[in-house]
Amino acid sequence: MITIYHNPRCQKSREALALLEEKGFSFEVRQYMKDEESMSAAEFEDVLDALDMDAIDLVRKNESVWKEEYRDLELGEDEIILAMIENPRLMERPIIVNGDKAVVARPAEKVEEVL
Repeated sequence: MITIYHNPRCQKSREALALLEEKGFSFEVRQYMKDEESMSAAEFEDVLDALDMDAIDLVRKNESVWKEEYRDLELGEDEIILAMIENPRLMERPIIVNGDKAVVARPAEKVEEVL
């Protein structure tokens, strides 16, 4: 099953969602910014494994909350994941997961790398 971690307010995320719809794939939409659909630490770790990247590489470092609260700190992997759980807008998006493969779909055409 394909999962898209989606923020409907994000243009890139909407483009990736439209691409999945256009290609006719069956997929689950996770609006991770909503409390009831937020990601757990274990889920973050699974997604990072599928992406083959460290948590710091998934952080949107230009977000004001990152600059104000985290930028100057020496954070470990678990602390960075916790920062993204507490502040979901810090996570790069959209993320498309298909089995054990995942991609940050920026640009949207990167979706095809995991299909």
